[in-house]
Amino acid sequence: MAEDPQRNFRSAYYEKVGFRGVEEKKSLEILLKDNPLGRGSTFSAAFPTSSFRPHLLRLGILPPHCDSHCLVTRYRAEQYEDVRDALTAMRFAGGATPTTDLHLRMFQLENRQLRRRRELTEDVDEDFLAISRSMEEIVDDPVDCYWLVKCFVSQFHNKFGDSIPHLPKSLEHFLSQEDPRLLAQLRASGCLAALPYSVWFKRCFAGCLPETSLQRIWDKVISGSCKILVFVAMEILLSYKIKLMGMKPEGAADFLSNIPQDNTDAMVTKAIDLWHKHCGTPMHSV
Repeated sequence: MAEDPQRNFRSAYYEKVGFRGVEEKKSLEILLKDNPLGRGSTFSAAFPTSSFRPHLLRLGILPPHCDSHCLVTRYRAEQYEDVRDALTAMRFAGGATPTTDLHLRMFQLENRQLRRRRELTEDVDEDFLAISRSMEEIVDDPVDCYWLVKCFVSQFHNKFGDSIPHLPKSLEHFLSQEDPRLLAQLRASGCLAALPYSVWFKRCFAGCLPETSLQRIWDKVISGSCKILVFVAMEILLSYKIKLMGMKPEGAADFLSNIPQDNTDAMVTKAIDLWHKHCGTPMHSV
């Protein structure tokens, strides 16, 4: 695709004066017309793509050739119905089963992790359920919702499973560069060890942030960066620095797991800026 110098100048100017996202919609429309599709994840890494997110999320589920989308969508729906009906026949699910619980059992069955019925109460994957509940708020269709949760969770564990245990240390490292005094205070008060790392890093902030903010974070994770989670966590700490200074570990953990929902989009924007500052801007060609 030939670059348009005028458009590139206009995009840079808009960003410089604080109007972000002006050109992204038009650029993404062009990308989504490509056949085969192939650069959506690169674009997603570079920009907060709110308008066309369902298309970007499906890039990992549907094939790159648009001509096959209808056929594959039908196959996905048929597979969903087959797995659901199998669970119903085995009495693992019924009409009253909540959708998120049904999706968890479907995921476990497809991954050969489904236990006997009497052990189900001992086999609750709260991380999966939290992500599923949030995805249910984003996507209306239950088939699409299941496939998105399934692929998101699988990709996250396969790509970043070895990295997740190291994210708390990465948070300390970058926080020491941004605000060493805050880091020292969190250590001294014992709050650092009590931070809700599981909610932040294993659930990708599901259940902690509203869906509008989660979508922007998950875009980055889907495009290949789990480190964005570190910078969201750091921005939360920086945003509530004064409040955290006077808290005990238990209070800090509870507050940070249920932060106020009124300013999270601004925090995510600042977190993305921090991510670019410390990790660079992803390469893209739009």
